[in-house]
Formats: sequence, structure tokens, C-alpha cells
Amino acid sequence: MNATQLLAHFDRLAEAPNAVPRLRRFILDLAVRGKLVEQDAGDEPAGELLKRIYAHKADLVNERLLKVQSAFTAVPLALQPYRLKSNWMWAFFGSIMISRDGERIPVSKEERNTRAKTYDYYGASGVIDKIDGFLFDKPLLLIGEDGANLINRSTPIAFIARGQYWVNNHAHVLDGITEDFLRYIELYVNAIDLKAYVTGTAQPKMNQAKMNSIPVAIPPEAEQHRIVAKVDELMALCDQLEAAQQERERRRDRLAAASLQRLNQPAADTTPEAQREHARFYLQHLPRLTTRPEHIKAMRQTILNLAVRGALSDSNEWSLYSQPLKIAATLQNGYAFKSEWFAKTGIRLLRNTNVSHGVIRWDELACLPIEQAEEFERFKLLEGDVVLSLDRPFIGTGTKVARVRTNDLPCLLLQRVGRFQLNLDLLTSDYLFLWIESPQFTDQIDPGRSNGIPHISSKQVECAEIFLPPLAEQHRIVAKVDELMALCDQLEAQLTTTQTDSRRLLEAVLVAALVPV
Repeated sequence: MNATQLLAHFDRLAEAPNAVPRLRRFILDLAVRGKLVEQDAGDEPAGELLKRIYAHKADLVNERLLKVQSAFTAVPLALQPYRLKSNWMWAFFGSIMISRDGERIPVSKEERNTRAKTYDYYGASGVIDKIDGFLFDKPLLLIGEDGANLINRSTPIAFIARGQYWVNNHAHVLDGITEDFLRYIELYVNAIDLKAYVTGTAQPKMNQAKMNSIPVAIPPEAEQHRIVAKVDELMALCDQLEAAQQERERRRDRLAAASLQRLNQPAADTTPEAQREHARFYLQHLPRLTTRPEHIKAMRQTILNLAVRGALSDSNEWSLYSQPLKIAATLQNGYAFKSEWFAKTGIRLLRNTNVSHGVIRWDELACLPIEQAEEFERFKLLEGDVVLSLDRPFIGTGTKVARVRTNDLPCLLLQRVGRFQLNLDLLTSDYLFLWIESPQFTDQIDPGRSNGIPHISSKQVECAEIFLPPLAEQHRIVAKVDELMALCDQLEAQLTTTQTDSRRLLEAVLVAALVPV
């Protein structure tokens, strides 16, 4: 492998989703296909190793250490996943391995808790506890028998257990002709797709019969040693790459967190000039601070927070003190229309389920007959109205607040949705919308519960403190936020493009770097 080439590209490769895990899988795949190390014509063919394995198993049968084994069966061509090198051979898993499943003993957690914690106690994915005795005292291969890991592969399915240890009935226990042979089988099982050998979906399981039917590509014994050594070397390199990537992300996260902390500190703890300087630094370094979707989400919240605190403004016309929202706006609650009045057609009723994050959605529709709607004139919504869900607040991505659009009309306001009625000499609807979406509003709201459902009261909203700059300044702030949110959109698009390009580059570099030279 050309490690220098891989390292030279790694800064870009690391931007690809799951770059290092993908590299690990690719290494294993090449290893079991005979493409990771050079072949040596002088190596003893795999067939000779298989003869020794069968002779070894026959000796164990004669010594009554192993049950009588079925005769060797060649793997039919139709079951061979790919073509092998000339000195490799296919063999069924059960014909080359020695099962010791019969020696496993499960012990309940309750019983284990009454015994001394001395020896490792293994389950399907590794050590899960300690116990006061051991069943095995030599290196053996353990393979998970059941569990979701058989499908999602979040941890290795096959692993070597060493020392003195106990195994429960959730992991197959296997011996082989040598420990080195077990190491090769370990990496082979971790390399291949096992879905065809797993039964069940809710409780995935690979029983012994299914496991024994797996075709295994057997290289010459000498090549096995080279493969295992090379895999160890490359996995160590992966560890280094992963550590470097994690450290880089930790540094970036610390920088972003420090910047956000300085920006979001209470206004009383800093001067307006210092806030603006922190904001300028943050905005100048946005590309470096936003490399993951969660960074951009945090940045959007910070922009809103800065906007309603005056940190995006160069004006000194801000009020020195915040004021209750009811100085500039009141919140009208909807009418408690009875469900028996609902119809399939007519005037739509705006319910809290229709108010999403920033938009109104009509997936769930309830209507009031047109002739009945005429008596509820004061609950008719107008284009541009800002509406707020008062039930289930702050679930998901933020406040459930939206503006009424032309295509939302006509509609009536239902109970538990509030409509803001503004003093337009003090407050614009656009600025109000920013404030409601910002932490300045959400941090002041402590939802109670009604019939088990989180809710906020109109009074609580109206008493929340808001900074009210002059109307002209409100317009400038909204324009600046629109500009910065458009930048966020661009960064999100660039992030998607970068990840796609990095994924493609990763595949190309892996092919070039891992093919033996």
C-alpha cells in the first residue's frame, strides 16, 4: 500500500462520511480476495493445508475429542462468490473449523452478580461481564451467534479470545489447526456479508448449520501469515488516521464552541462593541467553523440570537432595557370549535398540528362549513399573520411558529394556536418572527403541562422580554439575517457537494493505494 499517497489526500478524504470505517472494510475485502499482498509461486498450495486440517480433525475423532465429522465436500462453482488465485481453494466453514459450542454455559446476570468478578465473561459482541470461573484457557475464535450486530456490523462479529475465560451461548466457540489460522478466519468472517446466513429480523441469528455452510476462501498458509501481518499494519494506520481526524474535529468543535459562547453570553456581561467584534470574527470564519450539519444548525440559532440582541447592527439606537412583548403585541387565542362541527370541505381550521417550523402544513385537514364560518369573523386569519402553536412547544427543531401565506387562506384560528396582533408603530412582523425563533424567546419560556401535553399560555408569551430597536433598524436587522441565512444555505449545499466529492475521491484513492504494487 502506498501509505504516503493516502496520507497526502487524507485531509480531503476525511470529509467523506465514514471515511475510516470504509477504508477498514476495503482492506478486509482485498485481503480475502488475494489482492492485498503479493502471491509467491513457491508457497505450498492451500490444498496441502486442507489435507492437514482434515487429518488433524480425524486424529481428534480417534482420540474422542471430536464427534465423527462428515466427509469433505467441495464447494460447488455456483456457491463460490468469486474466482480465486490458482493456489487458493474454497472450503465450507464447517469442514475446516472445530466447534466447541457444546462447552458453552450461559449464566444469568442475577447469578453472576452473586459470584466473584475474576475471569472475562463473553457474549455475542465481546466481554460483557466477569465471573469466578473459566471454561476455556487457550486462544479460540468467537463469532456472534445472535443480535442486531449481525446486520448492522457496529462492532466486529468475529474476535479472538485469549487467556482464561467463560463464554455464554450467544457466541459460537471455534478452534482451528493453529492460532494463525484462526486469525485469518477472524478477518475473513469480518470481511464478508453474512446476511444470507442470518435468520430472523426482529431477533437476527446465525445458527451453527448456517455458519457451517459459509464458503471460505483459503490461501496458502504462508500467504495467510502475510495477509494477517499486512492487515495488522494497515489497521494500525487506520487507527492513526482516525485519531488524527478525531483530534482535528475536537479542535474545530472547541473553536466553534468558544466562539459561540462569547457570542451568546448575556448582554449584561459584555459591551455592544465587544459583541459586534465577536460577531465579525465568527462570520469571517464561517467556512472553517461549519463542516458538519450540526455546525450549521448551531450557526443559524446564533445568527438569530445575535440579531435580536443588536450584535449584527452598527447602530447605537437600541433601547437600554428590554420590555415585555405586550408593550408592542398581544396574542389572540383561537376559538374552541367543536369537533362535531368539522366537515371535509369548507373553511380550513388552523390547528396546532398544522403549524410547523416556519411554515403551515395542511396534511391533517379539518374544515368548518362555509355558512357556519360567517359568524366567526374575528377568528379569520390574514396574509402575513404570525401564528404560534401553544401546545407541544419546542419539540423537534425549535419553536412551532409560521406566517400565513396567500395559499393558506381562507382559514380560521382554532384554540391552542395564537395569532399576534401588533402595534405597527413599535414592532414589525418580520422582526417578531426572528425573535420568536431565537433563543432570546425560547430561553424565557418554561412550558407547563395540560392533560399531559406540554403547553404555553398567551400571558407567558406576552410577558417575555424583547429588545425593541427603531422600526428602520428592525428592517435592517431582518435584511441582514436574510443575507446570513442565505449564506447558511450556500454552506449546506457546499457541504453536501464536498462530502460527495470526498466520497468519490476516497474510492479512487483506495483503489490506487491498496492494490499491491
